Amino acid sequence: MKHFISAFSVLSLVVLFPFCLLAQEKEVTLEEVVVTATRVETPIEQVASSTTVISSDDVERKKRSTVLELLRDVPGVDVRQSGGPGHLTDIFIRGSKSEHTLVMIDGVEVNDPISPGRSFDFAHLTVDNIERIEVIRGPQSTLYGSDAMGGVINIITKKGEGKPKAFLSTEAGSFATFRESAGVRGGDKLVNYSLAISRFDTEGISAANKKDGNYERDGYENTSLSTRLGFTPKENLNIDFILRYTDAKADLDNSGGAGGDDPNYVQRSKQFFFKTQAGLSLFDQIWDQKLGFAVNQHDRDTVNRKDPEHPFDFERGSYDGQFLKVDWQHTLQLHKTNRLVTGFEYEKEEGKSRYYSESAFGPYSSPFPKKTADIRGYYIQDQVNLWDRLFGTVGIRIDDHSRFGTETTYRIAPAYLIKETETKIKGTFGTGFKAPSLYQLFAPSYGDKNLKPEKSEGWDFGVEQELFEKTVILGTTFFRSHFEDLIDYDPATSKYINIGRAETEGVEAFASLRPIDDLTLGVNYTHTDTEDKRTGRDLLRRAKNRLNLDLNYRFLKEGNVNLGVMYVGKRDDWKPYPVRGKLGGYTLVNLAASYQITRNLQAFGRIDNLFDKDYEEVSGYGTPGLSLFGGLKFSF
Repeated sequence: MKHFISAFSVLSLVVLFPFCLLAQEKEVTLEEVVVTATRVETPIEQVASSTTVISSDDVERKKRSTVLELLRDVPGVDVRQSGGPGHLTDIFIRGSKSEHTLVMIDGVEVNDPISPGRSFDFAHLTVDNIERIEVIRGPQSTLYGSDAMGGVINIITKKGEGKPKAFLSTEAGSFATFRESAGVRGGDKLVNYSLAISRFDTEGISAANKKDGNYERDGYENTSLSTRLGFTPKENLNIDFILRYTDAKADLDNSGGAGGDDPNYVQRSKQFFFKTQAGLSLFDQIWDQKLGFAVNQHDRDTVNRKDPEHPFDFERGSYDGQFLKVDWQHTLQLHKTNRLVTGFEYEKEEGKSRYYSESAFGPYSSPFPKKTADIRGYYIQDQVNLWDRLFGTVGIRIDDHSRFGTETTYRIAPAYLIKETETKIKGTFGTGFKAPSLYQLFAPSYGDKNLKPEKSEGWDFGVEQELFEKTVILGTTFFRSHFEDLIDYDPATSKYINIGRAETEGVEAFASLRPIDDLTLGVNYTHTDTEDKRTGRDLLRRAKNRLNLDLNYRFLKEGNVNLGVMYVGKRDDWKPYPVRGKLGGYTLVNLAASYQITRNLQAFGRIDNLFDKDYEEVSGYGTPGLSLFGGLKFSF
């Protein structure tokens, strides 16, 4: 009940004031379509899953350069970065672990096979060539297998169409930051293409917090390339080639807090993602099928040389992971009320690493020879549409892992639309699993080949209400998840074992308003309770309360200004390990603006942390203060 009262109070404050402006007639917007929630294009009003879509328009008006900055505004999502640009970034969806989120780029699974938990580090992912980002919250293993226990984030790139369009952009700002980008896209009935490339350089801030006596700045460089090429040799046949490459270099510190500074600790990261896919439609679109092949390659190298402050310390490491996937999906339109989606997936992951260090205690070496694991997945989902009112999916999946055997997951997701009042009632219940990572299975000394998969089950229930021809949209969703057999490191045995159990529950609420055509206001609030069932304490780094406000105004037809306010409440963290403590809450205000000077030239700028708030996302690690950036974009 307290969750409902909190959510209702937030929405009421936002909704009451603009009603006097809603008398004028509003234009009807096109129905938004999502893919990730059901694996096929589905109007969002027919989807029961808790879904947030970040569009290319959102990227444009907020003037952000990385995906992690956009994800901070999504309800139910916590973003934690250990330092400034280029440093380790974790994503928690509804309180789940960061490795419980499956991340995809155009369907390519990009989680790092050689990271300890097989998570994805968002530190290097730029917004280049992105059409939209779909965030699906809650267990999604029935459609996507392992890693999707907490949710799925799918980044979808732009597909070229029409006459060629190109742009050049340059930006500069605080901390000696420079960003240059360029792109081109276009297409016709036979060929479509899009290409974007960017370069980012900054002197950055100290990763270890400056307030603890750390003053050496940790710089960052990033070169990213994203391209998509498609062919349609026949009306019912299309072939796509998708590639994304990132080469990044980040200066690191030894740790957060006092004494964490290090002047020559460097990490080099290379990421290569590729997918080719063929789509074939038969029998007047009754039977659609897609056959795809994808490669995901992560290479990381670190070196920390001796220096006057650390005369005895040296370390060097390399981490190489690869993920291969073949998938074959079939969509059968059995009836206008019934659509069947079924498919097969084969995945193989491999990884190796080498680590060597020297200290006052002597040398230490930890080789990790190449190890592999594979998994075969079979899934089927039935999607129904009855009377254009009752929508739903029910699905089941069987995965066969080369180490632990078979795992079965299922999910049901109904939604009911009351058209007379534009009210949607929705709910989901599903199970999830996560296979042990290569490191957890095979790491010398620490690994255990007999580990079981982590498991979860979760449900949510919500109501969404549209008012005044969609100029006001309100929504509230309650959720609860239970996790068991979680894999944690056990100091008593010095191994990874299945000892963890946790529960998360809470409420997500949002309101979207458009009192006039040029003004939009969005607000969302998330309350999350978490509990480690072994200790009875909160899970680390999960804020109980989060609030986001987004105000956007277009002026003089050529200008745009965007105001973002983010509040993050208190949460537990190490202060430092093994002592636990509370990190204080904080409020950040960001401002972005642009003006189309001519048809081909745009000027833009933004101010981050407008009131220079001093805060920490991770205990002991620094965050940027007041920051100013500006630039020009030339389109032709």
